[in-house]
This record gives sequence, structure tokens and C-alpha cells, in this order.
Amino acid sequence: MSGSQSSPFSPKAVLAMLVVGAAAFLLLLYALSAGWTGDDNKGSGHAASNGLDGYSALVALLEKEGIKPTLSRREKAFEQESLLILTPPASADGDAISKIISSRRYLGPTLIIVPKWSALPLDRLKVKFETDVKPGWVHLVAPSPPAWGEGVDTIGPLDLKVGAIRKDAGVPWHGFGLSGTLPDSKAVQSFSSGQFVSLVSTAGGQSLAGYLDDGGWYPALAQAAGETVSEEDDSVWPVVIVSEPDLMNNYGMADQTRARAAMQIVNATLDDYDLPIVFDLTLNGLGRSPNLLTLAFTPPFLAATLCLILLSFLIAWRGFVRFGPPLRDAPAIALGKTQLARNGAALVERAKRLRLLGAPYAELMIARIAHNLGIRATDGQERLAAVARALTARQMSDLEFPQQVEALKNARNARDLLRAANALKKIERMSRS
Repeated sequence: MSGSQSSPFSPKAVLAMLVVGAAAFLLLLYALSAGWTGDDNKGSGHAASNGLDGYSALVALLEKEGIKPTLSRREKAFEQESLLILTPPASADGDAISKIISSRRYLGPTLIIVPKWSALPLDRLKVKFETDVKPGWVHLVAPSPPAWGEGVDTIGPLDLKVGAIRKDAGVPWHGFGLSGTLPDSKAVQSFSSGQFVSLVSTAGGQSLAGYLDDGGWYPALAQAAGETVSEEDDSVWPVVIVSEPDLMNNYGMADQTRARAAMQIVNATLDDYDLPIVFDLTLNGLGRSPNLLTLAFTPPFLAATLCLILLSFLIAWRGFVRFGPPLRDAPAIALGKTQLARNGAALVERAKRLRLLGAPYAELMIARIAHNLGIRATDGQERLAAVARALTARQMSDLEFPQQVEALKNARNARDLLRAANALKKIERMSRS
């Protein structure tokens, strides 16, 4: 007993599994190419950090102002026309920073925020806190100038110093028509490079932020610094240094006045140019090199990727809607007597030896007709003569048996062979009746 067994899954269920599986696989590929590999809040002192020395609050403030900043993990961002904000750590390479500044002088403005804090992650400290410690929170210790502050050839030595502001010195900082305090007045980092024009300074005249005075035409920065705007080189873009990170980091963003000052620094650096804002993460060790998946989803390879995806869907759909079970391939050489005869005939035809078929087939037909007529003779001529007499006795001499035998033996082409063979086959059928 045989029959078709129904599938335990309905076609709709199979189709749903295929669609969900394909979508999940494509999402995985895109996530790997886009860098969705985990939490960005690793380390400290960069734009993705939520710690006191991070700059995620500045990123959020820019978004509130209608600006969509980008957190870049690739050095390719150095080649784009944008406002590039660098937040290098204390261990950064001064030569690398110098090369970045040099490569961008004709691409877009560069804003460098100098670090001063050493940060310890709170989740690694064996101390009990009154509130729950969130990922990325840090404890700030040991403020000191970074070593690369004296080794950036493009802008020269910054002469960075970390010290306290005297209580009788007046307002701790002023600039852009604003003034206010700093989170820690005992650890203020200033610079005194003669190549920079001060934008934000302390009451004692120490610079906390400034721009490189290289003969470029920077009207917004010059106006903020109280300098005379003159027609100079307008082909280069400004380089702005913020030596006091507490003006722009999460520690400083807790104060509204400092947040306004941070926005003023960014706006003056942009100078009303409609440029995207990019925060670099590569100097902080969060860079990511492009991979094959990234290239697959990036023009011009995106078109080929989409074609392959559509092709896979078509192949899957064709396999899903296929009618009936898959067919087994037929053997290259069929079995059986009929196929053996056909193969032999094809071999003879290919070898051009049709003339060799007439005589053997004639002898075969003579033997079969003699058997039907009950003739026992074995000699060829004697058996042929006996068959002819028997056919004459049955009044079948009009079939011209000897003549057909002779015609079959003398046939040299397929037409003569078939004609004579059919005649003998007819005689053979009549001899059985």
C-alpha cells in the first residue's frame, strides 16, 4: 500500500520561517557592516562617553539645536569637508594630530579639545556608592597636561599649565560676552602659545580657548576675540584649541553658562558655514577599519549586493512553489534489449556499415520462416529451397521469397534495407498462420 504523506508544516509556516530567517540574516550582515557590535560607551574622554570627562552632553546639546553630529570611527572622516572635533587622549601621538591638522587646512575647520584628567571607571572601584553606578561613570584624578601638547609641529608648542585660580582674581573665565565659574577652580588648564588668539581667558589673562593666528580670514572668531577683521587669506580653515576641557565636557555641561559658551565656540568655528559636525573617535582607540561587509553595502558595490539578494529571493521562491518531488536524472546509458539494439544500430549507422546488416538479417528471417513451416534443413541453400517449395505449396509464391532474400543481401542503403526487411517480415507473419 502506497500513498503520499502530508507534511507536518503548512506552506504558510514554511514561508514564514524562510522570510524571518532571511530577514534576520540580512539584518546581521548590515549590523556587522554598520558597526553595531556593542556599547559605544567604552573608555572615557570622547564623544561617546557618559563619564565626566566625556562629551556625550555636547553631542546631545547639538542635537537639541537641530544639528545632527556624527561620531566617526574611521580615518576617512579626516578627508571630508566638515567641522572635525578632535578629543585626543593624553597618550595620543603628536605627529598624528599634526598630520590631521595639515591635511584639513583646505577641507574644513578643526576644533581640538585638550585633555587634562585621568579617569578611573567607578564600576572597577571597590567602593560603595549611595546611588547605582551606571556604565561609563568615572572618577577624575590627577589633572596634568598631555605630553603631546609640546609636540604638534603644525601649531607649535602650546605651553600648557594646570594650576589654581586665585579667589581674589575676579570671575574665573570670560569670553563671547559670557563669564562664569569652572567645576574645579584648583585645576584649570591654560595655554600661552604666542601663535594663538585668545577666545576665552581667565581673569588673570590666561588663555582657555583660542584660534591659530596664521593669516587666515576668520571673521566670526576675530569678532569674538575683539580683533580687527581684515581681508586676508580666505582659502584656509581655522584651527581652534580649547585647553580647558571643563568648558565643553560633561563635567562642564552641568552649568548653563558653560554650555552656552561651548555652543558659541562651535558656532564661531563654523562661522555660519553649513558644514556637518564630526566627532573623531579614532584617536581614542575606538577606530574601526572597513571590512568586506561594509564594502558590500557601500556604492558602487551596493548595486551588486542588491542584485544578489533579489536573485536569492527568486531562487527560494522557485524552490518553494515547485510542483511535485524532484526528478531523478536518467542514466546516461539506458538498460534493456531494446536500448541495446538501438545502441548497436546507432553504432553501425555512425560507422557507415549498413551493407553488413542485410545478409545476417536475411539468414535470421530464413531460419524463423523455416521454423514456422516445420522445415528441419540446416544447410543454407537447401533450407532456402525448402522454404520456397513450402510457400509455393501454400500458394504464396507471389510473395517472391527468394527475390526478397536476394534483395536484402544486396541492399546498400537504409531505404533498400527497410523495404526488403519489411517484405520478409510480412512473409514471416503469414507463415505462422
